[in-house]
Amino acid sequence: MKKRAKALPAPLRFLLVFAFWVGVWWIISAIVGKEVLIPSPPVVTVHLIGLLKTSDFYLSVGMSVLRITAGFAAAVLLGVITGVLCAVSKTADALLSPLFSVIKATPVASFIILALVWINKELIPVFISALMVLPVIHGNVREGIKSTDKELLEMARIFGFSKKQKLTRIYLPSVAPYLTAGVKTCLGLAWKAGVASEVLCFAAYSIGNKLYQSKVYLETADMFAWTVTVIVISVIIEKLLMSLVVGNRSRKRYDNSKKTEKVV
Repeated sequence: MKKRAKALPAPLRFLLVFAFWVGVWWIISAIVGKEVLIPSPPVVTVHLIGLLKTSDFYLSVGMSVLRITAGFAAAVLLGVITGVLCAVSKTADALLSPLFSVIKATPVASFIILALVWINKELIPVFISALMVLPVIHGNVREGIKSTDKELLEMARIFGFSKKQKLTRIYLPSVAPYLTAGVKTCLGLAWKAGVASEVLCFAAYSIGNKLYQSKVYLETADMFAWTVTVIVISVIIEKLLMSLVVGNRSRKRYDNSKKTEKVV
Protein backbone atom coordinates (compact mmCIF):
# COMPACT_ATOMS: atom_id res chain seq x y z
CA MET A 1 0.00 0.00 0.00
CA LYS A 2 1.14 3.51 -0.78
CA LYS A 3 1.90 5.72 2.15
CA ARG A 4 -0.30 8.77 2.40
CA ALA A 5 1.51 12.07 2.11
CA LYS A 6 1.83 13.89 5.40
CA ALA A 7 -0.41 16.92 5.74
CA LEU A 8 1.34 20.26 5.98
CA PRO A 9 1.49 21.85 9.45
CA ALA A 10 -1.32 24.36 9.98
CA PRO A 11 0.99 27.44 10.23
CA LEU A 12 2.78 26.53 6.99
CA ARG A 13 -0.52 25.84 5.23
CA PHE A 14 -1.81 29.23 6.40
CA LEU A 15 1.30 31.00 5.10
CA LEU A 16 1.01 29.31 1.71
CA VAL A 17 -2.67 30.23 1.36
CA PHE A 18 -1.92 33.78 2.51
CA ALA A 19 0.95 34.09 0.02
CA PHE A 20 -1.27 32.78 -2.78
CA TRP A 21 -3.99 35.38 -2.25
CA VAL A 22 -1.53 38.20 -1.77
CA GLY A 23 -0.01 37.11 -5.07
CA VAL A 24 -3.44 37.20 -6.73
CA TRP A 25 -4.01 40.69 -5.31
CA TRP A 26 -0.60 41.83 -6.59
CA ILE A 27 -1.28 40.46 -10.08
CA ILE A 28 -4.70 42.17 -10.27
CA SER A 29 -3.13 45.43 -9.11
CA ALA A 30 -0.44 45.14 -11.79
CA ILE A 31 -3.03 44.41 -14.50
CA VAL A 32 -5.20 47.40 -13.48
CA GLY A 33 -2.10 49.58 -13.24
CA LYS A 34 -3.76 52.35 -11.21
CA GLU A 35 -3.01 52.66 -7.50
CA VAL A 36 -6.10 54.80 -7.00
CA LEU A 37 -8.28 51.82 -8.00
CA ILE A 38 -6.37 48.83 -6.61
CA PRO A 39 -3.17 49.64 -4.72
CA SER A 40 -0.47 46.96 -4.58
CA PRO A 41 0.33 45.05 -1.35
CA PRO A 42 3.62 46.96 -0.74
CA VAL A 43 1.84 50.32 -1.01
CA VAL A 44 -0.91 49.23 1.40
CA THR A 45 1.72 47.87 3.79
CA VAL A 46 3.53 51.23 3.82
CA HIS A 47 0.28 53.06 4.54
CA LEU A 48 -0.65 50.56 7.27
CA ILE A 49 2.73 51.04 8.96
CA GLY A 50 2.15 54.80 8.77
CA LEU A 51 -1.24 54.40 10.48
CA LEU A 52 0.29 52.23 13.19
CA LYS A 53 2.56 55.13 14.16
CA THR A 54 -0.36 57.44 14.97
CA SER A 55 -2.33 57.60 18.22
CA ASP A 56 -5.50 58.29 16.22
CA PHE A 57 -5.28 54.76 14.78
CA TYR A 58 -5.36 53.09 18.20
CA LEU A 59 -8.12 55.36 19.47
CA SER A 60 -10.30 54.61 16.44
CA VAL A 61 -9.64 50.87 16.65
CA GLY A 62 -10.25 50.82 20.41
CA MET A 63 -13.57 52.64 20.14
CA SER A 64 -14.77 50.39 17.31
CA VAL A 65 -13.78 47.26 19.24
CA LEU A 66 -15.56 48.58 22.35
CA ARG A 67 -18.79 49.41 20.49
CA ILE A 68 -18.99 46.22 18.45
CA THR A 69 -17.98 43.96 21.33
CA ALA A 70 -20.62 45.55 23.56
CA GLY A 71 -23.30 44.95 20.92
CA PHE A 72 -22.10 41.40 20.34
CA ALA A 73 -22.07 40.54 24.07
CA ALA A 74 -25.53 42.03 24.60
CA ALA A 75 -26.91 40.05 21.64
CA VAL A 76 -25.42 36.77 22.88
CA LEU A 77 -26.92 37.28 26.34
CA LEU A 78 -30.35 38.28 25.01
CA GLY A 79 -30.26 35.57 22.32
CA VAL A 80 -29.61 32.87 24.92
CA ILE A 81 -32.49 34.14 27.08
CA THR A 82 -35.00 34.37 24.21
CA GLY A 83 -33.80 31.07 22.72
CA VAL A 84 -34.43 29.25 25.99
CA LEU A 85 -37.77 31.02 26.45
CA CYS A 86 -39.01 30.09 22.97
CA ALA A 87 -37.79 26.49 23.34
CA VAL A 88 -39.81 25.92 26.52
CA SER A 89 -42.85 28.08 25.74
CA LYS A 90 -44.95 27.72 22.59
CA THR A 91 -46.67 31.03 23.32
CA ALA A 92 -43.37 32.91 23.51
CA ASP A 93 -42.20 31.16 20.36
CA ALA A 94 -45.35 32.18 18.48
CA LEU A 95 -45.03 35.80 19.63
CA LEU A 96 -41.29 36.27 19.00
CA SER A 97 -40.82 34.25 15.79
CA PRO A 98 -42.31 36.98 13.51
CA LEU A 99 -40.05 39.59 15.12
CA PHE A 100 -36.89 37.58 14.42
CA SER A 101 -38.08 36.85 10.88
CA VAL A 102 -38.48 40.60 10.26
CA ILE A 103 -35.01 41.32 11.66
CA LYS A 104 -33.42 38.68 9.43
CA ALA A 105 -35.27 39.87 6.32
CA THR A 106 -34.70 43.63 6.72
CA PRO A 107 -31.54 45.10 5.10
CA VAL A 108 -28.87 46.39 7.49
CA ALA A 109 -28.95 49.81 5.81
CA SER A 110 -32.65 50.22 6.67
CA PHE A 111 -31.98 49.60 10.35
CA ILE A 112 -29.04 52.03 10.31
CA ILE A 113 -31.16 54.80 8.77
CA LEU A 114 -33.96 54.19 11.26
CA ALA A 115 -31.46 54.11 14.13
CA LEU A 116 -30.19 57.54 13.10
CA VAL A 117 -33.65 58.85 14.03
CA TRP A 118 -34.06 56.79 17.18
CA ILE A 119 -30.78 56.90 19.10
CA ASN A 120 -27.50 58.77 19.55
CA LYS A 121 -25.14 58.13 16.64
CA GLU A 122 -22.38 56.90 18.98
CA LEU A 123 -24.64 54.03 20.09
CA ILE A 124 -25.75 53.01 16.59
CA PRO A 125 -22.84 50.56 16.01
CA VAL A 126 -23.70 48.86 19.32
CA PHE A 127 -27.37 48.60 18.36
CA ILE A 128 -26.73 47.38 14.80
CA SER A 129 -24.12 44.79 15.85
CA ALA A 130 -26.53 43.42 18.45
CA LEU A 131 -29.44 43.40 16.02
CA MET A 132 -27.56 41.37 13.40
CA VAL A 133 -26.24 38.83 15.91
CA LEU A 134 -29.39 38.34 17.97
CA PRO A 135 -31.48 36.22 15.52
CA VAL A 136 -28.61 33.81 14.86
CA ILE A 137 -27.82 33.21 18.54
CA HIS A 138 -31.53 32.95 19.36
CA GLY A 139 -32.14 30.41 16.58
CA ASN A 140 -29.12 28.28 17.45
CA VAL A 141 -29.92 28.13 21.17
CA ARG A 142 -33.56 27.33 20.48
CA GLU A 143 -32.58 24.58 18.02
CA GLY A 144 -30.00 23.16 20.44
CA ILE A 145 -32.60 22.77 23.18
CA LYS A 146 -35.21 21.36 20.79
CA SER A 147 -32.72 18.75 19.52
CA THR A 148 -31.83 17.45 22.99
CA ASP A 149 -31.88 13.65 23.00
CA LYS A 150 -35.29 12.53 24.29
CA GLU A 151 -33.86 9.23 25.51
CA LEU A 152 -31.40 11.10 27.73
CA LEU A 153 -34.26 13.14 29.17
CA GLU A 154 -36.23 9.96 29.82
CA MET A 155 -33.21 8.43 31.54
CA ALA A 156 -32.85 11.57 33.68
CA ARG A 157 -36.51 11.26 34.69
CA ILE A 158 -36.10 7.59 35.63
CA PHE A 159 -32.99 8.25 37.73
CA GLY A 160 -34.57 11.27 39.38
CA PHE A 161 -32.17 13.95 38.14
CA SER A 162 -32.66 17.36 39.68
CA LYS A 163 -33.27 20.41 37.46
CA LYS A 164 -29.65 21.47 37.98
CA GLN A 165 -28.37 18.04 36.93
CA LYS A 166 -30.55 18.08 33.81
CA LEU A 167 -29.25 21.53 32.93
CA THR A 168 -25.54 20.80 33.44
CA ARG A 169 -25.40 17.21 32.19
CA ILE A 170 -27.95 17.15 29.36
CA TYR A 171 -29.10 20.55 28.13
CA LEU A 172 -25.80 22.43 28.25
CA PRO A 173 -23.83 19.74 26.33
CA SER A 174 -26.64 19.66 23.76
CA VAL A 175 -26.74 23.43 23.29
CA ALA A 176 -22.96 24.06 23.45
CA PRO A 177 -22.12 23.05 19.81
CA TYR A 178 -25.00 25.15 18.45
CA LEU A 179 -24.04 28.17 20.56
CA THR A 180 -20.36 27.84 19.62
CA ALA A 181 -21.21 27.67 15.91
CA GLY A 182 -23.49 30.68 16.26
CA VAL A 183 -20.87 32.74 18.08
CA LYS A 184 -18.22 31.88 15.49
CA THR A 185 -20.54 32.83 12.63
CA CYS A 186 -21.70 36.04 14.28
CA LEU A 187 -18.27 37.48 15.05
CA GLY A 188 -17.67 38.33 11.41
CA LEU A 189 -21.30 39.42 10.98
CA ALA A 190 -21.04 41.77 13.96
CA TRP A 191 -17.88 43.38 12.58
CA LYS A 192 -19.29 43.87 9.08
CA ALA A 193 -22.55 45.34 10.35
CA GLY A 194 -20.84 47.44 13.02
CA VAL A 195 -18.28 49.00 10.68
CA ALA A 196 -20.98 49.60 8.05
CA SER A 197 -23.05 51.48 10.63
CA GLU A 198 -20.00 53.55 11.60
CA VAL A 199 -19.58 54.55 7.95
CA LEU A 200 -23.17 55.74 7.65
CA CYS A 201 -23.55 57.41 11.04
CA PHE A 202 -20.12 59.13 11.07
CA ALA A 203 -19.33 57.84 14.55
CA ALA A 204 -16.42 59.75 16.05
CA TYR A 205 -13.14 57.87 16.40
CA SER A 206 -14.15 54.76 14.52
CA ILE A 207 -12.81 52.52 11.76
CA GLY A 208 -15.95 53.17 9.72
CA ASN A 209 -15.39 56.92 9.84
CA LYS A 210 -11.79 56.47 8.70
CA LEU A 211 -12.96 54.32 5.81
CA TYR A 212 -15.42 57.01 4.78
CA GLN A 213 -12.76 59.72 4.92
CA SER A 214 -10.43 57.56 2.82
CA LYS A 215 -13.16 57.21 0.21
CA VAL A 216 -13.94 60.96 0.16
CA TYR A 217 -10.30 61.92 -0.34
CA LEU A 218 -9.62 59.00 -2.73
CA GLU A 219 -7.00 57.57 -0.37
CA THR A 220 -7.55 54.03 -1.65
CA ALA A 221 -4.39 52.69 -0.02
CA ASP A 222 -5.61 53.95 3.37
CA MET A 223 -9.01 52.35 2.70
CA PHE A 224 -7.30 49.02 2.01
CA ALA A 225 -5.13 49.45 5.12
CA TRP A 226 -8.18 50.03 7.33
CA THR A 227 -9.93 47.06 5.70
CA VAL A 228 -6.93 44.85 6.47
CA THR A 229 -7.10 46.13 10.06
CA VAL A 230 -10.76 45.10 10.35
CA ILE A 231 -9.99 41.61 9.01
CA VAL A 232 -7.01 41.10 11.32
CA ILE A 233 -8.88 42.28 14.43
CA SER A 234 -11.88 40.10 13.57
CA VAL A 235 -9.66 37.02 13.15
CA ILE A 236 -7.76 37.72 16.38
CA ILE A 237 -10.97 38.13 18.40
CA GLU A 238 -12.43 34.97 16.87
CA LYS A 239 -9.30 32.94 17.69
CA LEU A 240 -9.20 34.26 21.26
CA LEU A 241 -12.89 33.53 21.82
CA MET A 242 -12.68 30.05 20.32
CA SER A 243 -9.58 29.22 22.38
CA LEU A 244 -11.47 30.26 25.52
CA VAL A 245 -14.41 28.05 24.55
CA VAL A 246 -12.17 25.06 23.79
CA GLY A 247 -10.22 25.65 27.00
CA ASN A 248 -13.41 25.69 29.08
CA ARG A 249 -14.62 22.47 27.45
CA SER A 250 -11.29 20.74 28.12
CA ARG A 251 -11.38 21.90 31.75
CA LYS A 252 -14.93 20.58 32.17
CA ARG A 253 -13.95 17.20 30.70
CA TYR A 254 -11.00 17.04 33.09
CA ASP A 255 -13.21 17.90 36.08
CA ASN A 256 -15.77 15.30 35.05
CA SER A 257 -13.08 12.62 34.68
CA LYS A 258 -11.80 13.46 38.18
CA LYS A 259 -15.31 13.15 39.59
CA THR A 260 -15.68 9.77 37.87
CA GLU A 261 -12.37 8.57 39.35
CA LYS A 262 -13.51 9.57 42.84
CA VAL A 263 -16.78 7.66 42.42
CA VAL A 264 -14.90 4.55 41.23
